[in-house]
Amino acid sequence: MADDDVAEGSGSEAGYGPEGGTGRRFAGRVALVTGASRGIGLAIARRIVAEGGRVVLTGRSADTLAEAVAGLGADRALGVAGKADDAEHRAEAIARTIERFGRLDHLVNNAGISPAYGPLAGLETGVARKILEVNVIAALEWTREAVAAAGATAGSALRSVVNMASLAGTTSATNIGFYGVSKAALINLTVQLSDELAPATRVNALAPAVVRTRLARALYEGREEEAARAYPLRRLGEPDDVAGPAAFLLSDDAAWVTGQTLLVDGGASVRAAW
Repeated sequence: MADDDVAEGSGSEAGYGPEGGTGRRFAGRVALVTGASRGIGLAIARRIVAEGGRVVLTGRSADTLAEAVAGLGADRALGVAGKADDAEHRAEAIARTIERFGRLDHLVNNAGISPAYGPLAGLETGVARKILEVNVIAALEWTREAVAAAGATAGSALRSVVNMASLAGTTSATNIGFYGVSKAALINLTVQLSDELAPATRVNALAPAVVRTRLARALYEGREEEAARAYPLRRLGEPDDVAGPAAFLLSDDAAWVTGQTLLVDGGASVRAAW
């Protein structure tokens, strides 16, 4: 479970770029990362910048976005505050991306919410609708609008999209069931878009297990060691654990990969329930 612009912590910042051995896969490229003021989104943005790219970050807090941009470098990053499911915000963010950097090559649909905790029997219908609006429909709209805007820019096209799904979208998820429902829908949306947008645009998804972010805090706070024992790798995820796979799927290293969901779960999915 991981995403949202309210996630916190970014894990290690150990060298990427040429010295770190990953090269400059995003040199000359521009990426828009939603929900990127903290946590996983910011870790992905940092990785793209370290590999030569430029990024536009979205998030709900202008102040937190300003801090993130300052850390990345104002010459390499731009922040646009707003809500992921707001049409005017989407239009502004995409327009400012092209106005500032002249192109849009990659999109990361990372923004998401999980406002309900408990069994589905107690879930309010309005909350369920909001989860779908932000976690699924907004990802569809960001993708459609980014494809259209990039395609209208001379010499440019949206090369790749990464959707932030969740391990919760592949199995039953105690107390976050409808979040899991939304992520299952996002996984299927990834498959459908990968077919419809090929060959110009590749679309893939990542499905993390519990990553140490603010969004996932209720799943491990006060019992992190116990929670970590469920994973063969014996620890919870860090945002940088997701940033590396995201960079791979966005980059040309994954040029023959589309419609796939990569589990980033510390090995949790290999264990049978019995």
